[in-house]
Amino acid sequence: MGLEEYRRKREFGKTPEPAGGERSEGKSRFVVQRHQASHLHYDFRLEMEGVLKSWAVPKGMPLEPGVRRLAVQVEDHPLEYLDFAGTIPEGEYGAGTVEIWDQGGFTLEKHTPGQLEFTLHGERLSGGYVLIHTDGRNWLLLKRRGDQGRGGEA
Repeated sequence: MGLEEYRRKREFGKTPEPAGGERSEGKSRFVVQRHQASHLHYDFRLEMEGVLKSWAVPKGMPLEPGVRRLAVQVEDHPLEYLDFAGTIPEGEYGAGTVEIWDQGGFTLEKHTPGQLEFTLHGERLSGGYVLIHTDGRNWLLLKRRGDQGRGGEA
């Protein structure tokens, strides 16, 4: 995807969000942001291909094995978003408060066009997760069964 859509949706003189520019150093980082916009949701982002691949998760990250959550893929975000927390002003795209809920690294175990399997190594979340593409922008996010990693409150 790249950052074209991300930049098209924002006026950087009006929003504190980063415009982007940092290049990936091949790290495997993730962030989960609690985003109180028009509706509370969580933004899940994985560092891949030099950007943050991003999904909006309306009901929060699954904390128990087998629990499935809708994850709607949104535009790629710049790597600087790994540290972004703040208030996006009213009238701007994504207006509302963004807080970092969890962050850390991940190990990618499987990457096919319709499925990602990975292990999170975060402050609140750890263990195996799967993203499965269903249709359009919609994916299912679930914590793998049999995984004993911890999960923090959503």
